Amino acid sequence: MLQIYSIDGVTPVVHPSAYVHPSAVLIGDVIIGPRCYIGPLASLRGDFGRIIINEGANIQDGCVLHGFMDSDTVVDVDGHIGHGAVLHGCRIERDAMVGMHAVIMDDAVIGESSIVGALSFVKAGMEVPARSLVVGLPARIVRPLRDDEIAWKRKGTMQYHELTERSIRTMRAVPPLAEVEADRPRVQAVGRAQPKIRDRAERT
Repeated sequence: MLQIYSIDGVTPVVHPSAYVHPSAVLIGDVIIGPRCYIGPLASLRGDFGRIIINEGANIQDGCVLHGFMDSDTVVDVDGHIGHGAVLHGCRIERDAMVGMHAVIMDDAVIGESSIVGALSFVKAGMEVPARSLVVGLPARIVRPLRDDEIAWKRKGTMQYHELTERSIRTMRAVPPLAEVEADRPRVQAVGRAQPKIRDRAERT
């Protein structure tokens, strides 16, 4: 059963084509658009400000989204929010990526097709231009992104589009097996997986 809660009479909205894992928590003024993926243990708390996840965006496992009263926390179309990231009253523009365990603070704007590296801390009010690589603690703009780096990001986001559809179609709660079966199959994701060594952009 989904963990979805209204507060003060405001109820989350989830488009029928979106996938929300049953362990994720949605509270209050949360709007999930078409074809979005909300991963296990994500917390989207719209008990102060509004949270808007636009079409095709993914919010991966363990992410926390929140904001101050009357603020909007927005992930635009095809936004890609990595495991354990924290977004607070900020805006992630179309096709941008926030790396694992990065923190994006209030009124910050991550420009279209930009990448924020893992573990980065983006200070309140920082404005990142489109197609930028941002890394560090605190975060700084390192350089423009190359076309191949943006293509790498888009390929990863497409895999989450496929995961959304696959999760709706096949994910079920089941009891575990007692032992490993002979010829155990592997999970058959659609399309090729991303390489284990991430794009050079994240190691710059």
